Amino acid sequence: MAIHVLTTTAPPLALLPPQSSDLALRAGGGERLLVADTVAAVVESLVQAWRQVRVELLVPLLRGAVVACMVMSVIVLAEKVFLGVVSAVVKLLRRRPSRLYRCDPVVVEDDDEAGRASFPMVLVQIPMYNEKEVYQLSIGAACRLTWPADRLIVQVLDDSTDAIVKELVRKECERWGKKGINVKYETRKDRAGYKAGNLREGMRRGYVQGCEFVAMFDADFQPPPDFLLKTVPFLVHNPRLALVQTRWEFVNANDCLLTRMQEMSMDYHFKVEQEAGSSLCNFFGYNGTAGVWRRQVIDESGGWEDRTTAEDMDLALRAGLLGWEFVYVGSIKVKSELPSTLKAYRSQQHRWSCGPALLFKKMFWEILAAKKVSFWKKLYMTYDFFIARRIISTFFTFFFFSVLLPMKVFFPEVQIPLWELILIPTAIILLHSVGTPRSIHLIILWFLFENVMALHRLKATLIGFFEAGRANEWIVTQKLGNIQKLKSIVRVTKNCRFKDRDDIFYIFLLPQSIIYSAIGFEFMGVSVSS
Repeated sequence: MAIHVLTTTAPPLALLPPQSSDLALRAGGGERLLVADTVAAVVESLVQAWRQVRVELLVPLLRGAVVACMVMSVIVLAEKVFLGVVSAVVKLLRRRPSRLYRCDPVVVEDDDEAGRASFPMVLVQIPMYNEKEVYQLSIGAACRLTWPADRLIVQVLDDSTDAIVKELVRKECERWGKKGINVKYETRKDRAGYKAGNLREGMRRGYVQGCEFVAMFDADFQPPPDFLLKTVPFLVHNPRLALVQTRWEFVNANDCLLTRMQEMSMDYHFKVEQEAGSSLCNFFGYNGTAGVWRRQVIDESGGWEDRTTAEDMDLALRAGLLGWEFVYVGSIKVKSELPSTLKAYRSQQHRWSCGPALLFKKMFWEILAAKKVSFWKKLYMTYDFFIARRIISTFFTFFFFSVLLPMKVFFPEVQIPLWELILIPTAIILLHSVGTPRSIHLIILWFLFENVMALHRLKATLIGFFEAGRANEWIVTQKLGNIQKLKSIVRVTKNCRFKDRDDIFYIFLLPQSIIYSAIGFEFMGVSVSS
């Protein structure tokens, strides 16, 4: 049986009567108008919602942010001016450490065993890790120190994992040992605690107990021969002094623009921050190298701690809370090397920002509860040393210049006072330039560079404060040793992939550069013809 399926199809408009065709067109046009009206209504509602959010939420938030930045900028400027005035007064009044502390040199009339015994026993520690490029420099400089050979122990703490480097360091120690220098080559099973663990292990050696003072140098540091003759007398004649910190001098400051800008920051740190801290309350952060400690203080303070990546600052803070005093002697300079690659510099800055943040979190209440220091010293430690210098300054630099200013372009109703926009940043920049007058022509580049690095430092500060995954990450700063090594590094870097060269910083640099260019060339806003 056949099944017939009845199908119907709508006739085309051309076959419909004129009245039916007009009705169909009107129906289609009506549908399109309905869709257009709906879209327009949705867009209008979104625009109205955006205007409401903008007026009632974003604009007040940005105005509040402007006020917050105004307060932070005043705090940062006040801290810079205060430290600058203190360091300037110290220089004008010639209040040199040699005038404030007795530092008569150790004088021995007879060069015999009895005469040399008047020299205190000194331990020189050199922690290192795969330092193939610079190990000879630091070991050689330490072994050339002017001090009786029987009153000096050079302790090389080698954490190297490269067997070839380890053998080179061991042979270098043997070579100096044959010349009559008491060199101790020490290794350990693992790198537990990194630098702090290495130093702590070195202090456990039996021969260390006979040493009264401990000098420390990182693997790229080259102390002058008279280093101990100039520093140890401060500790010998002043029993309340725990630490003598000297100034760093950079052998590769002229290698590239990166090292020049680092030199500007480091010179300010030593000439202003360290000088002011030493003069105000005999406290500052130990720089981890180029200093001499009283061994008794290290023991009383609990020794080296590896709870943060700022083990040097940790020890200094604990010693300071026990009432011990520090002195910074800027006239004594020790040669060292600045990171020449951006990767090495970022790793160093991560460690220097993350460690202090975590240390502040761990020791805040200990500082407030300390009974052997004055109220003013506690205030300096908490407010100036940590909060103003390391937290507020970093947050203000990043947020104001890289977040608030770009956003203000899209919110013209948010006003920033001229003094906040121009005068305070200019004053802060000029105050920073006093440390390195020869590089004052680079101050604008330094300022822009610091804005970018503020993102990295702020991230590291937050990681440290909240004890995130990289809070205790320790990456040894790469050293090159000389400019020839730098040239080979540059050739290798050219073959790297783009994303490996600056990590993910181009994600931050690109939008910042676009916004800065747009503002500078007036690509935003309405153009009104004359």
